[in-house]
Amino acid sequence: MRYQITGKQIDIGAALQTHVETQLSAMLEKYAGRPTDANVIFSKSAHEYVCETIIHLSTGIMCTAKAHATEIYAAFEACSEKLDKQLRRYKRRLKDHHKDRAAPVELMQAASYILAGSGQGDETEEPDSLQPIIVAEMETKIPSLSVGEAVMQMELAGAPVLVFRNEKKDGVNVVYRREDGNIGWIDP
Repeated sequence: MRYQITGKQIDIGAALQTHVETQLSAMLEKYAGRPTDANVIFSKSAHEYVCETIIHLSTGIMCTAKAHATEIYAAFEACSEKLDKQLRRYKRRLKDHHKDRAAPVELMQAASYILAGSGQGDETEEPDSLQPIIVAEMETKIPSLSVGEAVMQMELAGAPVLVFRNEKKDGVNVVYRREDGNIGWIDP
């Protein structure tokens, strides 16, 4: 298990790092068989400390949690409780998928772009060009999952949408949370 514990413009002491590693190790040993790495990022927002944790499991699932508190240890504890709740909630499903999958999830490289939205100004004005302005361009990974695993990964990450490669049909699919609270699945 690899831990990366960092602070954004704040100093993280050895005691906090040891505390975080101990707590996460105990929690992950209880729920997730083989986690691969954990990233814990501490930052300060006004008078509160923010703790954001991202855990990658060997099954390709990614768990994320974020919490705020006035004390840095309290922020981590709140974040840890959220992760514990997520992992406890999905423990049976994680174990079921873990048994079926002999190898880690295969990832495919893809380009990801962020496009500029329409300005805050008058909406009746015509834009100079119909070509969108690319604000950022980066690499992303598209996992090869079953539909059930994709839904579980989307829920664990708290994301509104997940693009994945369907293992059974070998095509790119999308699962998303609908406005009515249900999950939608696009299978072109």
